[in-house]
Amino acid sequence: MSAVSGIHSGKHSKPTLVPENFNGLASVMPEDWIPTGATRVTYKGKNGDVHAPTLCIGAWSWGDKATWHWNPEDEPAAEEAWRYCVSKGVNFIDTAQAYGTGESEAICGRFFKNMDRDSFVVQTKYYVVPQRKDVLHPTHAPLKKLETSLKNLGLDYVDIYLVHGPIHIQSIERIAKGMAECVDKGLAKCIGVANYDTGDMIKMQEELTKYGVPLALNQCEFSLARRRPETSGLLKACKDRGVVFQSYSSLAQGRLTGKYSKDNPPPKEYRFSSYAMEDFEPLVSVLKHIADKRQTSVSAVALNYNLCKGITPVVGVRKLEQAVSNCQTLGWRLSKEEIEQLDAVSFEGHTTKLWQQG
Repeated sequence: MSAVSGIHSGKHSKPTLVPENFNGLASVMPEDWIPTGATRVTYKGKNGDVHAPTLCIGAWSWGDKATWHWNPEDEPAAEEAWRYCVSKGVNFIDTAQAYGTGESEAICGRFFKNMDRDSFVVQTKYYVVPQRKDVLHPTHAPLKKLETSLKNLGLDYVDIYLVHGPIHIQSIERIAKGMAECVDKGLAKCIGVANYDTGDMIKMQEELTKYGVPLALNQCEFSLARRRPETSGLLKACKDRGVVFQSYSSLAQGRLTGKYSKDNPPPKEYRFSSYAMEDFEPLVSVLKHIADKRQTSVSAVALNYNLCKGITPVVGVRKLEQAVSNCQTLGWRLSKEEIEQLDAVSFEGHTTKLWQQG
């Protein structure tokens, strides 16, 4: 099964534009803030914080056959891309127990070999679809699954451990206790969640506080094709509470790169924000205009937009060309006028009860 099997935000046939009266500049970083390869974001931890780049490399495709049609021959190109990102200061990888059923973690482990442990940052995610461990060990399941992840990764600990989604059978109280146990045993430094709405995120934060563990982050789908976390108030709630907001599907699975068109649509397996490509034409046109003016890639403009909103984009790479394009987002920032131009053609997106609640 793919990590995207099920109902997702792209199920709606037509995208909805963000309301014209919504103030998209309210969440924008100060104009003198410019993200570089040396810029670091602080993730709060119980026994010490984690400092990671403003850009994160997504390893979902590594080992995933159902959606990304991975085969072992792809690994050298992915490693080359990873090495390039590290050379640009982007030494942060996002993986998960669900990605390739552990194969993504194993690939990451091979990439980490011969690297000093303090020279990279890695986060993985607790697989929330109920399994035997969740039934037999409802409180300790996060710990038991993390122990398997660490074997895959070849590491003693991960920097950040996330609850992958809100559909776990355990209560938030019990999940919080299990995640805190991972910190107390030294297997994770920071704890986060993914796909949580504002209410559940706050509840998780409150429960973790009982064990002295901060909630470090919330990761949800966010891009110019899905600004729902911003318009719903989730992004503001994260900032007000000191919770880092990360975006996945930051390029709408390639729809915001200029690679696809109505005559060359993305594969049907790419389900996030999967509106018809003709609906993307006004948005991609503005992205291309800004990219041409700034002599950079379309991907870099789309990612820089997220950065300017104070968001850490998670973006996948499988080859050097993608790594180069994505890293071009660093060292500059969009102007207020360019952000407004993009806001005007962006989509609000949708939530789903089964997964994307945030």
